[in-house]
Amino acid sequence: MKVFLAGASGAIGRRLTPLLVAAGHQVTGMTRNPKTARALEASGIIAVVVDVFHASALRRVVMNARPEIVIHQLTDLPHVFDEAALAASLPRNARIRVEGTRNLIAAAQAASVRRFVVQSIAFGYASGVEPYAETDPLNLADGPRVGTMRAAANMEEQVMASGMQAIVLRYGVLYGPGTWSEWPSRKPPLHVDAAAHAALLAVSRGGPGVFNIADDEGTISIERARAELGFDPAFRLPS
Repeated sequence: MKVFLAGASGAIGRRLTPLLVAAGHQVTGMTRNPKTARALEASGIIAVVVDVFHASALRRVVMNARPEIVIHQLTDLPHVFDEAALAASLPRNARIRVEGTRNLIAAAQAASVRRFVVQSIAFGYASGVEPYAETDPLNLADGPRVGTMRAAANMEEQVMASGMQAIVLRYGVLYGPGTWSEWPSRKPPLHVDAAAHAALLAVSRGGPGVFNIADDEGTISIERARAELGFDPAFRLPS
């Protein structure tokens, strides 16, 4: 299938790209950086340089790609963990989730995309009894992550109301190659390879809706993802 991958050069995108190519998909990868575009092309995909906030340019490149599936893995977070840099990045990341998602959905609709897969977060459920299921409420009222959670919730609502087959992957806190930590550091943890594999599975499996994607350590329930997507938190790319 033809897949448009927004965020192809990110932590998940870099692990997802070889999985999509190996599965036989024709991939167009989106980046803002021309140097990164050359690296993406060397990995066997078509690279396009465009900013998600430039709505008309984004619409043009998505329509030219003519994808059946769009995968939204866009974030704007520091490559190395730093408290000050992270705090500064959060408003930009929230803007991607709200305004950037709006532009990407509009471009996908213009291109008659069938399925839209989006990266969300699984570490913002309201306090309650673990493990949290996808139907449990998110904490949109207070706390240090409230801005992040409100932006993520807005993003999810936009995608679910898009008219496309909407798959929301609520990821745990990433660890592994290209992330802030080689090992689990916060709950619920999720290896970046398992996150990428979940996105690959969502290209062709699962009905519309929300799926928790994380290690099976009791914080959140991943039963729906196991049953409908075939998700396995132990998945790792070959060394």
